[in-house]
Amino acid sequence: MLRDVTAWVLTDGKAGDEVQCLGVAEALGLAPQVRRVRPRAPFSWLMPWGPVDPREGAGRPGSPIAPPHPDLLIASGRRAVPYMRAVKRGSGGRTFTVFLKDPRTGPGAADLIWTPAHDRLAGANVLATLTSPHRVSAARLAAARAAPDPRLAPLPHPRVAVLAGGDSRHHRFTADDVARLVRDLEAMADSGAAPMITASRRTPPALREALQELAARAGGFFWDGSGENPYVAMLALADAVVVTADSANMVGEAAATGAPVLVFAPSGGHRKLDAFLAGLERHGAVRPLKGRLEAFAYEPLDSTPIIAAAVEEAFLRHRGATA
Repeated sequence: MLRDVTAWVLTDGKAGDEVQCLGVAEALGLAPQVRRVRPRAPFSWLMPWGPVDPREGAGRPGSPIAPPHPDLLIASGRRAVPYMRAVKRGSGGRTFTVFLKDPRTGPGAADLIWTPAHDRLAGANVLATLTSPHRVSAARLAAARAAPDPRLAPLPHPRVAVLAGGDSRHHRFTADDVARLVRDLEAMADSGAAPMITASRRTPPALREALQELAARAGGFFWDGSGENPYVAMLALADAVVVTADSANMVGEAAATGAPVLVFAPSGGHRKLDAFLAGLERHGAVRPLKGRLEAFAYEPLDSTPIIAAAVEEAFLRHRGATA
């Protein structure tokens, strides 16, 4: 249905925002152009309410919103909101706009808005789901299981994927937090679990070093950034997943596996993230990390196909109305 559709993904380059947009686009079978906005101050300070940075206006060389405008635009992040509005105007209303997460300017910001259920944004054009869209699809997990990553395949069972985040706006990994997480993981390794560990760009150096040493001691795997990213392979081959609570995206991706998800909470927190984790606990997908493996079953959670289906339906309705 969407074979002839042109699409953009529009963000300010934040990995968490961009991966959500790409997940929806890929679920629609699209290969979007990735466009990134880079507004300067003071324009960035005024977003999402203010105007586009004139240096990046549609008529300027290298503009991220230079025409021809796409049929479908999927955007995320507050800095992308003015640019999304500009594309809508510039296309004469032809471009169908989708915004992921709360745009902070109300439901009229885009033709269709997706938000996590804990955001509580309401509107006729607003879709809410428990988990966020992502690229860890059932098909990719199945492919990774069918052809196991040779770096991970020799590891004994049970295998535990460890997804380590880091300091964020609402969380901070103190020295005590680092010690507590490493202690819990060491207890799991001592019980026979093989750790498969990946860190993020936000992971504090002390935690990264401790995790790398733990993987070496336990005969596990730590991804040091060399070779192909094993993230999906780790999730596919995991008998359980340990994930830090600072990243709702990582927790949601872990819950797409159907494997037990054990959540480590560093210092800090936020009521919306607490509500998100509570929803996953009610679904039976996550439990707090307590230094031991736990076995429990649940229906894998992946909201991406649901979101993509809603986008497709609304887009085709829009296309019919504007034809």
